[in-house]
Amino acid sequence: MGLGLLASRALRSSSARVLSTYPRNNATVRTIVSTPELHKPEAVAEAAAAAEPDLPKRTPIAGARVHFPNPDDVIEVFVDGYPVKIPKGMTVLQACSVAGVDIPRFCYHDRLSIAGNCRMCLVEVEKSPKPVASCAMPALPGMKIKTDTPIAKKAREGVMEFLLMNHPLDCPICDQGGECDLQDQSMAFGSDRGRFTETKRSVVDKNLGPLVKTVMTRCIQCTRCVRFATEIAGVQDLGMLGRGSGEEIGTYVEKLMTSELSGNVIDICPVGALTSKPFAFKARNWELKGTETIDVTDAVGSNIRIDSRGPEVMRIVPRLNEDINEEWISDKTRFCYDGLKRQRLNDPMIRDSDGRFKPVSWRDALTVVGEVIHQVKPEEIVGVAGKLSDAESMMLLKDFLNKMGSNNVWCEGNGKNTNADLRSDYLLNSSIGGLEKADCFLLVGTQPRVEAAMVNARIRKTVRATQAKVGYIGPPADFNYDHQHLGTGPETLVEIAEGRHSFSSALSAAKNPVIIIGAGVFEREDKDAVFSVVQSLAAKHENLIRPDWNGVNVLLLNAAQAAALDLGLVPESDNSIESAKFVYLMGADDVNLDKLPKDAFVVYQGHHGDKGVYRANVILPGAAFSEKEGTYVNTEGTAQQTVPAVPTVGDAREDWKIIRALSEVCGVRLPYDTISGVRSRIRTVAPNLLHVDEREAATFSGSVKPEGSSKVSATPFGVTVDNFYMTDAITRASKIMAQCSALLKK
Repeated sequence: MGLGLLASRALRSSSARVLSTYPRNNATVRTIVSTPELHKPEAVAEAAAAAEPDLPKRTPIAGARVHFPNPDDVIEVFVDGYPVKIPKGMTVLQACSVAGVDIPRFCYHDRLSIAGNCRMCLVEVEKSPKPVASCAMPALPGMKIKTDTPIAKKAREGVMEFLLMNHPLDCPICDQGGECDLQDQSMAFGSDRGRFTETKRSVVDKNLGPLVKTVMTRCIQCTRCVRFATEIAGVQDLGMLGRGSGEEIGTYVEKLMTSELSGNVIDICPVGALTSKPFAFKARNWELKGTETIDVTDAVGSNIRIDSRGPEVMRIVPRLNEDINEEWISDKTRFCYDGLKRQRLNDPMIRDSDGRFKPVSWRDALTVVGEVIHQVKPEEIVGVAGKLSDAESMMLLKDFLNKMGSNNVWCEGNGKNTNADLRSDYLLNSSIGGLEKADCFLLVGTQPRVEAAMVNARIRKTVRATQAKVGYIGPPADFNYDHQHLGTGPETLVEIAEGRHSFSSALSAAKNPVIIIGAGVFEREDKDAVFSVVQSLAAKHENLIRPDWNGVNVLLLNAAQAAALDLGLVPESDNSIESAKFVYLMGADDVNLDKLPKDAFVVYQGHHGDKGVYRANVILPGAAFSEKEGTYVNTEGTAQQTVPAVPTVGDAREDWKIIRALSEVCGVRLPYDTISGVRSRIRTVAPNLLHVDEREAATFSGSVKPEGSSKVSATPFGVTVDNFYMTDAITRASKIMAQCSALLKK
């Protein structure tokens, strides 16, 4: 007789003895009362609802919000017994996110198409014979989803065991360590052991260029990178080759990844297969201090996080902002950071009689500048703000030169005699996010792919989703979406405005048409005539400018342009450089000084020894965007602020502080000693600059302007950006950007 049978008999006899100790006449009698009203189904439902316990309110994952475009399309599902209302068409995984349940996943990504090939997101659905992939299963009304049952747990354990079967034990030497989805999910959902003893497979690494490092043996075939390259970046460079255990990700032919957004595959790769080549073996993520700031290499103002260790910027990664850059950034933004530590200006310097620079103290340098500026006439003083200048320093530069009697101050890239009266004349009035509503684009003298990569990504997203038409006027260019090349010069624009071109009908038929004019037009002699033609085009097509829609846009090139025009940095004279005797370059490296008189005195204030230094007599070292607090306005009119991530280099100072000190030496002391004092001054000139993270739309449109009488030139539109990777002092000093530039020219 077994031990189990003996134990059960012993328990049965002891329970009988316990029951016999209670007298039978004291036993409780349970009466059954019939309630006829509950025989009605409606009453039964009400009673069940009343008996249902109050479930605690759950917080959606990552602040997920549900938008109901049509109230009739609302359905209710139950996630682990918790009722959730969602719109029709949502997947089970999205319903779980709204219910506050985080489902593990590798292949699923919110901004990519659904692949459903990793099977990590398996959940149990009532009446389903086996677990279902929640990322690919549409939620149905009344569906009961169970995410924490033994069946779901066992399914995830099995999937994880298969994924780790061929995954190498590289964690100690893998750059993804500490921020790896595979590490986190194997810890949370995996088993404590594996049953596979076979030899792990290995895959040859691919060469994708100088930015992305590949260790393809770690790849789990989630295909995120393939879908990103095809759908977001618009290049057919990556794909899946082979079948079974021989399946691998690679390029179809031996080639480099040629997209300006290629670095984003580093962020979306859930394992260590695709990592940053410049950042390889440099640091672990827990050693880094993250600083949330913005990018200044173009006029988009992408939201970024600068990761630093001590005084050194180690890497730059994107930050989520649905209105501007979503969660992507361009390769120039991501990899230009090594330029922040090369060719830096550390100390104030004065050019000696033999033409060499010698380091001096701040007092000596400012004294020399103060003596020279008093020896020239006020109309011979010129100030030029650079493309990376912040609003605070430009405000002080303008005030300082105004106090010295000069009004010849402008920002490079804005051209001569630019009209800054109406903000609609130089902003992206539709907004970056608003471009998704457009159904017809006319690009005039602009190549968004190299001028503003994130705006181009938004246009591509719209074209893929709605098959919007794109017409382009300008030199031959490489676009990553379907477009019609209408012509190369302003004459084509005149034909469209007069209705003599076939594209006129497309603009007329469009509900939300968009015209985007490139900032390169600012440098043309006939810029007023071009804007006048666009204005007449808007007058003929009433759907271009309406109370709820402004489709006439200007795509700026540089981070400082919008703020400079908001603050009124417009030169008084068109030929001020030719007659200048004192030129103050505040980070301006691309301004043409060929016509500058040889006896002119040039002061260069900046953070890099770039082009402007070669002509300078005095150098005043400034702070880069990663080392100062400054306000920038992006091309759509949103004011954003940089935050210092690392200390300044050597004896450098913030730009506004240098001008404030110089004003005191020159005897025209500016009345602000703190950055809050500078911003109170900005409030009187352009209060929109202080509404941080808010888009201040233009109040008036160009329709209130009088019509121009000048004629357009026959000169075709030129190429504004020759080299995407080298556009400013920081990117030109970057070794990584130089490598990309060399490959671009091959």
